[in-house]
Formats: sequence, C-alpha cells, structure tokens
Amino acid sequence: MGKEEKLVVEVVAAHNLMPKDGQGSSSPFVEVEFEHQKRRTSSKAKDLSPVWNERLVFPIFDHDDLPYRAIDVGVYNERGAGPGGRNFLGKVRIPAAGVPAPGEEAVPQLFTLEKRSLFSHIRGDISLKIYRTTGDRAPAAAGNNDRRVTKAKAHVPEKPQTKQAATAVVQPPQPQKPAAPPAGPADHPAPPDIKPVVLTSGTPMGHEPYPGAGVMPVGQDFSLKETRPQLGGGGGGGGGHRNKASATYDLVEQMQYLYVRVVRARDLPVAGGGESHAEVKLGNYRGLTQPAGTHCWDQVFAFSKDTIQSSAVEIFVKEKGKEEFIGRLAFDLSEVPRRVPPDSTLAPQWYRMEDRKGEKAKGEVMVSVWFGTQADEAFAEAWHSKAAGVHGDGLASIKSKVYVAPKLWYLRVSVIEAQDLVPGKEGAAAMGRLPDLFARAQVGNQVLRTRSAPVMPNRGPSNPLWNEDIMFVVAEPFDDVLMVSIEDRLGPNKDEVLGRVLIPVSAIERRMDEKPVGSSWATLDRGPPGGPGRFGSRVHLRLSLDGGYHVLDEATAYSSDLRPTAKRLWSPHVGVLELGVLGASGLMPMKIREGKGGTTDSYCVAKYGQKWIRTRTVVDSVSPRWNEQYTWEVFDPCTVITVGVFDNCHIDKNSPQAGGGGPRDNRIGKVRIRLSALETDRVYTHAYPLLMLHPSGVKKMGELHLAVRFSCANTANMLHAYLRPLLPKAHYVDPLMVRQVENLRFQATNVVAARLGRAEPPLGREVVEYMLDHGSHLWSMRRSKANFFRLVSVLSGPIAIGRWVDTVRSWHRPVQSFLVVALYVVFALFPELILPTACFTMAGVGLLRYRRRPRHPPHMDTRLSHADAVFGDELDEEFDTFPTSRSGEIVRMRYDRLRSVAGRVQTVVGDMASQGERVQALLSWRDPRATFLFMLFCLMAAAVFFFVPFRALMAAWGVYALRPPRFRNRLPSPAMSFFRRLPSKADSLL
Repeated sequence: MGKEEKLVVEVVAAHNLMPKDGQGSSSPFVEVEFEHQKRRTSSKAKDLSPVWNERLVFPIFDHDDLPYRAIDVGVYNERGAGPGGRNFLGKVRIPAAGVPAPGEEAVPQLFTLEKRSLFSHIRGDISLKIYRTTGDRAPAAAGNNDRRVTKAKAHVPEKPQTKQAATAVVQPPQPQKPAAPPAGPADHPAPPDIKPVVLTSGTPMGHEPYPGAGVMPVGQDFSLKETRPQLGGGGGGGGGHRNKASATYDLVEQMQYLYVRVVRARDLPVAGGGESHAEVKLGNYRGLTQPAGTHCWDQVFAFSKDTIQSSAVEIFVKEKGKEEFIGRLAFDLSEVPRRVPPDSTLAPQWYRMEDRKGEKAKGEVMVSVWFGTQADEAFAEAWHSKAAGVHGDGLASIKSKVYVAPKLWYLRVSVIEAQDLVPGKEGAAAMGRLPDLFARAQVGNQVLRTRSAPVMPNRGPSNPLWNEDIMFVVAEPFDDVLMVSIEDRLGPNKDEVLGRVLIPVSAIERRMDEKPVGSSWATLDRGPPGGPGRFGSRVHLRLSLDGGYHVLDEATAYSSDLRPTAKRLWSPHVGVLELGVLGASGLMPMKIREGKGGTTDSYCVAKYGQKWIRTRTVVDSVSPRWNEQYTWEVFDPCTVITVGVFDNCHIDKNSPQAGGGGPRDNRIGKVRIRLSALETDRVYTHAYPLLMLHPSGVKKMGELHLAVRFSCANTANMLHAYLRPLLPKAHYVDPLMVRQVENLRFQATNVVAARLGRAEPPLGREVVEYMLDHGSHLWSMRRSKANFFRLVSVLSGPIAIGRWVDTVRSWHRPVQSFLVVALYVVFALFPELILPTACFTMAGVGLLRYRRRPRHPPHMDTRLSHADAVFGDELDEEFDTFPTSRSGEIVRMRYDRLRSVAGRVQTVVGDMASQGERVQALLSWRDPRATFLFMLFCLMAAAVFFFVPFRALMAAWGVYALRPPRFRNRLPSPAMSFFRRLPSKADSLL
C-alpha cells in the first residue's frame, strides 16, 4: 500500500476573478472532482486574486483507465451555508493523460477559466500544479489541504463500458516564457514600461503571470516531438527503414474491425411492393440498412474491436413499419474468419434464417462476416459503430474520401481590334463626343476588361485598336462559354454594349509551347446573348488554352506541384510519398453538445498535387485515431505537402449557419512538410503542434501525429531534378507579371473550391481556402516584422565578417592578426590557391556540419513568425476585414491603400530573405541531396581551379558572360535552377 499512486492537484492561485457578491468582490474557493471524488480548498474572503497553495489528494483506482479520465476544476464564490450558497466563477477541464508520472518534474500551469454555458460571464485565470505520486511520497493532509465535500462518495467508481464512452477531455494549456518585445516602428519606439502581450495556449490577452504561476519556455509548448508508435510494418519509430515484406498499411497502427456485409434477401414473406430492411446488432450497437422494395441492400457495417462486448453478432430482417422480425441470423465471433489484403474479398453466402422459436423461417439472406483492418476495401464506405449517433445526411459527411482537383488551364484572350462599330442610341445621341471603347470578357463568374482604346486619327472612332491580353483560369471538362463584348463607357457605372460574341471554351485551340496560335475575326451580335440582330461589326481575337504553364493555385513558397498543365510535357515521377495519418491528441473542444460538454468531431485533409484526401470523421473525441494511409507520386522533391485538421459541423442538424450558406467547418490547424528535408526511405513519426492565430493571439489547438516516408527508386533521376528549371519553360519564355499571377491564383482558388464543393461529400470552400492559404498576400504587421527580421538574420553573417575584419585590423589579438596577414601574403603571391582553398573549405565545413544536421522536418515556428509576442493593435489590424471597417470613408481609403502597398513590400522583403536563406541552406543539410550536390561541385571545382590557371579561367568566364544574345539560352542556367530549389524558412512561417 505504501507504493499506491495518488493524484495530487495543487491549487496555487487565481487572478482577476469576476466579482459576484454585489460589493465588487468575491470570496472564492476551488472544487476539484476526479473519478466521482470531490475535494475543495478554503475560501478567501474578499479577494479577486487569491493565493491558496493547497494540495488536494485523490486515490487512483484504475491506472489503465487513467488516460480516459478528466480532472474537473471549478471556481466558486462562497455566499453562505446551504445548498445554493455559492456562485459560479469559472471552470477548467484537464485530461489525466498528460499528468506527470511519479518522479517526473511538474511545474505550475496557467489555465484560462471557461464558461459553463453560453450565457455565463466569466473572466480570470487559475494556476494549478498537477502530478502523480506514490503513497510513500504523498503529502500529509492538514486542515483544508485535503478537504472532502460532504456529498462525495468514497467508493470505487464503475468503469465505463468502453473507452469511447469516457468523458471528453481537453489538453491542458501550458504557459510559455515571455519573449522579448518586437521592435516597433522607428519613429514610434515603445516606452520602457510598456510590456508586450505574452500569448500562451491558456493565457488571455493582456494578462501577465502573477506570483505562484509557473511559466514554461516556448520550446516545450510549441515544439515538434518525435514519437515511436507501433506501425503496421513493425518498424515503429522514426529511424527505421522500410520493411519490403510488410503490408500496404505499414505507416499506421493496425486497427481491428468486425465487418458485416448484408447483400440482399429472397423469398421473404412480404406483400408485393413492400419494403424491408436489415438490422445488424452487436452488443449495444445497432446498424440499419436503407429500406428497399427489392430486398437488395448491399451495405457494410464495421464494428471496432475495442468496442465489442458480445460473443455473437446478430442480423435481423424486418418488414418496414413492423417491430417483429421476419428472420434472424447469429454468428459466433470465435468462428469468424480473418482477412488481410491483398487476399481476395470474402464471398457472401446464402443463409437460411430462424424465427423467434429457433426454427427455420421462410426466406434467405446473403451475408459475409469477417475480421479485418482499416486496409480493407470496405473500410471507407462502411457504417462505423463509433459514429452510431450520426444519422441522415450527416452520415455522408463523415466518410473518408479521395478527391481529384480539376486540371486547370490558362485561357488567353488576345483582343486585337474591332471594325465597323455602330454606336448605340445613347452614344449616338451625345453629339460631338468621342466614344470610350473597351472590351469586356467573361468566363463563368470571372469578368475582366481591357483598357480604353487610344484615340488614333488614322483608324477612326469605329475601328478601335487594343492589342491586349486577358488571362482566365478554366478547368476540365470545359463546360463554360467565353463571352466577349465591346462596350462604350457613357459615364460612371454606365456602359452601353455595342456587340458581343459567344465562343465555347471547348472549341478553343490548345497550345503547348510559346508559339502563338492563329487569330480570327468574329462577327458581333447586338442585343441579348444569343438573340437576333446580327450586323456587320466584328472583332479580331486570338484565343488559346495555354498548356505549357503551371496554374498556381497555392502559395509559391510551399507549392505541392510544379508540372505544366499539358500531360505530354510531364517528366517521369522521381519518387513516392507515403503519409500515415495516425491521430491527434489534446484537441481543443470546438462545440458544446448536450450531455457531453465540450467535444470535437475532427477529420484531416491532406493536399499534394491534384490529389486531395479526407479522412473519416471521428465523432465526440478530443484524441481521435484515424490510422489511414495514403500515397502520392512525386515529380519534384522540392515541394510541400499540407495537412490540415478541421472540426466537422455538418453532423448536427442544429449547427450554426454562416451567413445563410450552411454550416462551415472550423479550422483547428495545419502542418506543412517539405519533401526535400526528408531523408530517402526513412520513416518520420512526429507529433506536430497545431497552431492557430486568433484575435487574442496564437494558441495551441492540439497535436497531430503523422508518419511520413519519401522513397525513391532512382537517386540519379531525383538529383537531376535539382538542375531542371523550377517552373515549366513557358514561364520563362513568355513570363506573367507578378500582379497577374496573384490575380490568376485567386481565380484558380475559386475554381478549385467550386469543383470540390460539388463532390459528395463536398469539400467546403472554407477548407479549400485554408489549405491553399487564401488571403496570405494581404497586409499584416506581424508577417512584415517576421520577414524583416528574417532578412536581418541573413545579413548578420556578412556583418559579423566585417566586424571580424575590423578586429584583425585593430591587432587586439596579435597572433590571430599575424596569421591572417601571413595567409593574405601567401594568397597574394599565389592567387591560384584562392578559389581551390575556398571551395575545399566550404566542402570541409559541410562535412563537419553533417553530424549536426537537422534530424526532424521543419514545423510552424511561433518565434520566427513573431506570434509569441505581439501587440493587440497589430492583431486587430491583421484580423480586420478588407476593406477596413474601423472608421470613415477617408480613413478607410487611406488604410486600404497602405495595406495594399505594404503587402507587396512584405512579399519583396520575404523573397529577399528567402534568397539569403537559400545561400545558408547550401551547407546546412536541411536538404541532404542539395548539400551533397554542392559539396560534390565544390570538390570538383577545387580540382579544376587547382590544375587550370586562374587567369585562363577568368578569361574564359568573361568571354562566356559577354557572349552575344543569339548564343544565349533563354532558360535559367543549371546553377540558377539549383539555387532556386534550395529550401528557405518560408515553410516554417505561420
């Protein structure tokens, strides 16, 4: 008994509580409940920031069930004796799974008090220190330190029937260490007495840690953690190599399921036209097929093995509208066969049913029953027992799906000129007025226009000339129609159509290179689209679907695909990416469900290239387990996969409507992984922090557990990919403007969101926009400061070298200065040694840094993003609408103009920082293959510079650099292509 473990909750202090006694104060006390046991502290009279430092001790009855338990902490104001003698001041729910074990260090943690209902008015924080200890270390209870509530029962609580039925728990927030305040504008320095807001996962904006509250460093709260789960291939852990003999699902933990497939029935005693349905029952779980008059259902039911509490599974066949069953079947689970893919599917068989008396009933049913894993083909479409509470339309929204984004094309509309335009009635009525003619083009909901045609005396007002290109984004299959209209601007918001032409997009010629297609004249129609009234006016157009470009639909810094649209221009794939979505832990409750409190219905979405995947939704769990595995072909190793976690809001019928457009799924967080940072054939198993930026600051929403493996069959092909141009050839031969690319990306996002929104189940627009970083180009003071300090960090290296040179010149260290001068004299006498020595030194530095190379993939960095210490006005500006809604028309106009210009400056500064970070990445082993290629180049260059005279090399380089343009290639050089493929810290920005 001396070693019996106990749970200790040390109530340290509270801060800034809500006054409840009617006199501007409160007399608070804390009540803690764990496994139906209640303890409470003493009350502190008239104190809104009380300090208790009291320990409440609870015995632990079942250690195996501890991860599924929660600690409920309530703060109350003591009004007096009696049942109603207290007021609610706030609550906190903490999972017992994260409590430190005996011997582990425990620190006080700061929690924000939560509401009990939507109508509660709560404020304040509470500091708690929670840990487990053995009986021989249990502190002596004295006075109020181990006070029991009178109504508490001291019996062993009953275990819940299943682990799924345990109370939903919340990952305890961990306060972080205050960071240094960010540098403000140069002309408005912050006063010394103003402190920045320190944002943690549980600290509200503006609150500072008080005496007794523990503060955790940032690295422990938002860090990347390596995990070692028992994966299906037996190679659990992050450093193992692929087991070639393992099953297909070797990156996830195996989950056992009982599958029951009910196909159809025959010879049922049902009147003609009557409908019947089948009911599958296993213990307390019951699944129903859809009623069918043909008695054909063909539906699969999946029961998780850890929820099975019966020795047999029963199948009942019933007539619609009647309670009594027509017949039943029963299968002993000990006799059910097991199936492991790639074994063939189990063939269903006909079984004769029994009636209530156990005798043979009339009718047969075709059924197959087997044990399998999530690798089974029936897993995705099966009805799952853990989602038994979901009915109706919500069932379709919880299944796992694979989506294929539409193939996007750039539609180039070149409006050259028009002839014989006839002014409209209103335009003709305005005598002595020159027409203001422009062309408007529309595809779907995309509308663009040319500039006004310049006045040219030799052409006349009825023959305008534009010679201007307009770009659209269209998707296969081409169902849209291009409409080009010639219009006359009569006044503000008043245009008159002089003629239009309709052209199906499917009829437009496709081009694969930079050669222009032929132009053609189209006759303009007057009046409504497709109406009568053809006359002699015409327009000269050049139309083409450009397949040589890559249509950017995501941010350039972390693109997942760089291939051109035309498939015949693709290069062979260089590797395979495998992703195992294991689960999540400590997710924040996103909704309140009656009888269950705070809960989350979470699912994951992963996007790489055109393939989007969506896992199934795990209902009512803050620690879901998906264990689903997916595979992508990789055509470029310097790409990024994005994984997002969302809360499904389509399950409940009473979900809040977002602007009348139906429920919108809530964002929980996302993770980006750059493939070039992964070693080949290594399994990476990590817990990634899910970070979200809110108006109150950055918050940790939980952790996502992933297993990632990047495998490559031909290393030479993959290394050769580093020397190819980053984008297709068309981007360099006929480049697009930066502003044009941003507008086209906005159009591409809308097209992808519209197409994926028509799938079943649909992938919501809010999900697509979040995964594609929609709106990331808008102005943000926080992002601008982050990019600025990234640039400062890059420039710190040359600055340090300059200071070192000044130190050498000052002779503060005579020995060092003498050696540098001697080396300089040697290089001056033998200049041919300079470049070989420099290249050999860089290769040596790369070898020395190999042992200190990064072992983990990059993740979201709150400090790099300047999200750990921000000012309230900066967050208010970042979450402000665009255009702004904070003041009047003049301020709104100026503010929007400032944000638009500053957004471009922010992008330029970020690009400059990325260039410097790529230089740093040459020898950092962040991209192992790139560093290996650069080291190999340095060694070869060292040999060339050693054996070839320096003067000859310089002469050859000068002649090559000054060669005529006709001998130059318009594509970037291999060295420039290699440099642009190097990774930067843009992947780690929040």
